[in-house]
Amino acid sequence: MNRTMTSLLALGLGIAAYRAAQRNDWMNNRTMKRMRRRLARAIR
Repeated sequence: MNRTMTSLLALGLGIAAYRAAQRNDWMNNRTMKRMRRRLARAIR
């Protein structure tokens, strides 16, 4: 598995988790920041 596929997969997972969290309304700002940092690190 190359880097592009891995980052795309991570991005897709992050977006899916973000959408599910918004729908369930359980995500707070702290969790959002942690998720975004992890996503940014995965994409780079």
